[in-house]
Amino acid sequence: MPLDAAQKKKLKQAAHHLKPVIRIGQKGMRDSLVAETENCLNQHELIKVHVAGEDRDERVALGEELVARVGAELVHRIGKVFILYRKKKEET
Repeated sequence: MPLDAAQKKKLKQAAHHLKPVIRIGQKGMRDSLVAETENCLNQHELIKVHVAGEDRDERVALGEELVARVGAELVHRIGKVFILYRKKKEET
């Protein structure tokens, strides 16, 4: 379910003080990076991801690929930082 503008605004405010916990570097998108992102989202719901690189289009593509692979919502993107949100799964 996509987030509406009010929800995104609250999530951006909540993420303001957070530091990036995932960094996509020279090695790009790997399965281990996706798995670590999954773990972080399961623990925190709201995380920041830093995408290195000088090519803006490449950074955007990497960030959007990560969002798709982990099933998260993109809350906001500014520069090299993406804010991702995914509601915690209910434990049975």
